[in-house]
Amino acid sequence: MKLGIKLLHDKEHTLVELKARVDNLNTIRKKLTSLGAQYVQTYRQIDLYFEVPKGWLKLREVEGDSVAKLIYYVREEIAGPKRSEVYIVKIEKTERLKVLLKKILKTRTAVDKVREIYQLEGTQIHLDSVKKLGTFVEFERETSADRDVSLGDLKILEELKGKLAISSDNLERASYSDIILQTQYLNP
Repeated sequence: MKLGIKLLHDKEHTLVELKARVDNLNTIRKKLTSLGAQYVQTYRQIDLYFEVPKGWLKLREVEGDSVAKLIYYVREEIAGPKRSEVYIVKIEKTERLKVLLKKILKTRTAVDKVREIYQLEGTQIHLDSVKKLGTFVEFERETSADRDVSLGDLKILEELKGKLAISSDNLERASYSDIILQTQYLNP
């Protein structure tokens, strides 16, 4: 069975990231615009998460796109700016791979969201409306494996958090999939 798999990147990405729950995306959007952030695009994503021994594995499908991404990542579990290692594989025949993955791995959950993307000085900012969870802002910045460089990038995210007046109380440590599973557990 030919799956149409292509390696998107020959090595992992090292990212620093931050995620926070927000009440109003319009407020964040206006602040981003005033800071000079550039709007990139808006689209609907569905991430199907699978159980793996370590980290997270998800199949990301974007509405209207025939190519999906299989994404594996390992990330620090802390509220606030954190480092993650990300591996991405581009998938052209998504349905075949999805059938195969469901036969091999247990499905954890699905995350359905509308993502609006902005760029600001090397940081990608996501304004996410996540079904069943609410609204969030997420920062991602590609960094180096060098600790000094990544510490500088973590500081940039912390400064952007301040510029957008995001409270530290609203920071999230978990992935959307984990938050959905926690919510289902607490509210069966």
